[in-house]
Amino acid sequence: MTDAVVDVTERADEGLTPAELAAKYGLTLSGRRPPLSQYTAQLWARRHFMLAFATARLTANYSSARLGQIWQVMTPLLNAAVYYLVFGLLLQQNRGIPNYIAYLCTGIFTFQFTQSAVLAGTRSISGNLGLIRALHFPRACLPVSMTILQLQELLVSMSVLGAIILLTGEPLTAKWLLIIPSLFLQTVFNAGLAMLLARWGSKTTDLAQLMPFIIRTWMYMSGVFWSVQSLSAHIPASIRTLLYLNPALIFNELMRYALMASVPASSLSPHIWATALGWAVVAGGFGYVHFWRAEEQYGRG
Repeated sequence: MTDAVVDVTERADEGLTPAELAAKYGLTLSGRRPPLSQYTAQLWARRHFMLAFATARLTANYSSARLGQIWQVMTPLLNAAVYYLVFGLLLQQNRGIPNYIAYLCTGIFTFQFTQSAVLAGTRSISGNLGLIRALHFPRACLPVSMTILQLQELLVSMSVLGAIILLTGEPLTAKWLLIIPSLFLQTVFNAGLAMLLARWGSKTTDLAQLMPFIIRTWMYMSGVFWSVQSLSAHIPASIRTLLYLNPALIFNELMRYALMASVPASSLSPHIWATALGWAVVAGGFGYVHFWRAEEQYGRG
């Protein structure tokens, strides 16, 4: 009786394409990209995984060093010392900038957040192929986790930056609360950029080798060592406008304005908060959708 039923079923299925057979028996493609709303819900459901993954990676990054997580603070401090020697003392870029030490350190700490998130995001897919092929989860968890990891490092470093700001004569004011919205917008921007480059880096592994040079060039154009206001009288209006639209310069200026009383509101780029919000929405939204559209391709080939 069973053999007869199977024979009838097989004859009924003859001539059907694989797609028609799948539709007939309710089968779906393994690893198929879910709709964006469903994908977002899956990503949110794994928020605890992303936080735990970022924390574990942060601990592992410094487990082999004798000083351990002290390097989270030492690295930007050593960078600040080197850049102060080169740009502050040798090239005299500190002219016209009050409290240049605090100005420089704030720029370095802030830019390093974006730099580290972008570099880590570029390798987030290609460097975790074993995890991707072994487990099923929204792949956006990886670049977002890398951004969370870099945010955790920055928050540890902020305690040292705050001490530098106070020791160089800046007062503790209510403006320090502006750190919260500034960091939130920068984190959304960084996550979007990390997802964008994660997709590109998954297909073009050489991108990870190229990105440090691109990031270094971006840093030199982002007012980390110099003030765009001091250059305003010496550059064309079109170039000045492009500098004001540079997202890295915008987040540097917002952090300096929040922490330093010597940086007045009049020195900020025009419409700076609106521009920062715009960059966060555009980079975050476009990076997320662009990454999602290649969801089923990650880890294959």
